[in-house]
Amino acid sequence: MEHVVGELGVSERRACRVLNQHRSTQRKIPKRPDDEAALTAEIIDLASRYGRYGYRRVTALLRRSGWRVNRKRVARIWRREGLKVPSKQPKRGRLWFNDGSCIRLRPEYPNHVWSYDFVADRTHEGKAYRMLCIIDEFTREALAIRVARRLRATDVIDALSDLFILRGVPAYIRSDNGPEFVAQALRDWIEAVGTKTAYIEPGSPWENGYCESFNGKFRDQFLNGELFYSLGEAKILIEQWRIHYNTVRPHRSIGRRPPAPASWGHYPTAHDALHHSLFPPIPTPQEVKERLNLH
Repeated sequence: MEHVVGELGVSERRACRVLNQHRSTQRKIPKRPDDEAALTAEIIDLASRYGRYGYRRVTALLRRSGWRVNRKRVARIWRREGLKVPSKQPKRGRLWFNDGSCIRLRPEYPNHVWSYDFVADRTHEGKAYRMLCIIDEFTREALAIRVARRLRATDVIDALSDLFILRGVPAYIRSDNGPEFVAQALRDWIEAVGTKTAYIEPGSPWENGYCESFNGKFRDQFLNGELFYSLGEAKILIEQWRIHYNTVRPHRSIGRRPPAPASWGHYPTAHDALHHSLFPPIPTPQEVKERLNLH
């Protein structure tokens, strides 16, 4: 521009008009923020550590660790670095009773509606094992993941009884029509403790959407990336991931916050996850009793 103005003897205004440039381009030199490189490195680190997290969830982790950054800036860096945003899944929230009646019951408070379902996988040697996942639909907290080679109705009763002692009795428990869930012993026990069952319509897994969504994230963000050499190893790492899910992982439907950030006392930050361990340590039974004020 200076060359054109000097050689042709025209004003800067006219030269900018002819060259189709705004005059501010002659005043302001484009400059990236000083923290661009550091922010980019941390975004890439988070994306590599949490492979299925999108830029919105990464933004929440960055803010929690002290970065003052908005979602658009993270999205711009995300696209520039060629990072992949995972696809979203639709939600459904319908409850069916065993007699065929339907109510559009949405959870309104903690312990209002729990739901549970099974997830199956195999260890390194090819032996199958099952996981019973129990969640609170209102808080989205994973209350328990029971792991065993076989899980029967009596095992479901055992898992629920432990949770009822620690958490209280929910108003409803939602599930599909699997043989373990419709067993007469389980139904009689649930009725005896004062709660109600809500079975979904057969062949309609989307009606148990909260638990199915959790199972999908559980498999996609953890199980698909782990190889377990024993059932004991699976139990330890799955429990660590459950605590991580409850205390660290931002959840979109509850404002990019973890389901239970204070349930284990310390609220881990993204810095903790990056520079120490992906998962917080498993508390001992004594620590659990102390934190829940159960003596």
